[in-house]
Amino acid sequence: MSIAIRVLIADDEPNQLELLSYNLSQVEFEVIRANNGQQALEMIEDHRPDLVILDWMMPKMSGIDVCRTLRCRSETKLLPVILLSARGEEGDKTLGLDVGADDYILKPFSPRELISRVRALLRRSRPALLDDVLEYHDLIFNQATMEISRGGQAVKLGPKECRLLSILMERPGRVFSRAQLLDLVWGHGVYVEERTVDVHMSRLRKAINKPFKDGGQVANLIRTVRGSGYALRAPADVR
Repeated sequence: MSIAIRVLIADDEPNQLELLSYNLSQVEFEVIRANNGQQALEMIEDHRPDLVILDWMMPKMSGIDVCRTLRCRSETKLLPVILLSARGEEGDKTLGLDVGADDYILKPFSPRELISRVRALLRRSRPALLDDVLEYHDLIFNQATMEISRGGQAVKLGPKECRLLSILMERPGRVFSRAQLLDLVWGHGVYVEERTVDVHMSRLRKAINKPFKDGGQVANLIRTVRGSGYALRAPADVR
């Protein structure tokens, strides 16, 4: 089973929220939901979605203001955002795109159209998420079959190590803090010590750095950033 893409939907209309959630979950997206803009910001911080769908008109904080806030934060400035609105004037659409939305969908629309727009945006912004196979250097991760190999040699990993590896391979070079990895792998609200990340990362590093059967040397692809976290080494740094 491949690792699910996490989508957050924020809408204060219960029927719309339920309809969109149902249709996205039917095509195997993991859906989390918010009822207003303020809750959406909190859930984005807690759950680290891969894409966000925001209704323009919401209580406490509009979709426009949420989008503007996301673009001002370093950790979410590149987060894919789709804005939903019944406002069809050219100036409204321009405003939505100017504050940082990647796409603007006018109501009413069909769930099928939304799903197509979600996939199109992910193909542009996060193509690795839609690929069954992730590749980096000589490491290959087939997310559909959960088979991993390095230099043609099979690598055996546990579920947590698989998830850690997929996160690193989707964004080569990006540094993830231990707290971020805890949220992404174990889930927000689960009490796990940050040292647990180090333990599982050590297992992951040992598994993917296992010497080749022919005695060939294996480059260490994972770097530890002191005081920050972990990342895949930049291609130029792989030896």
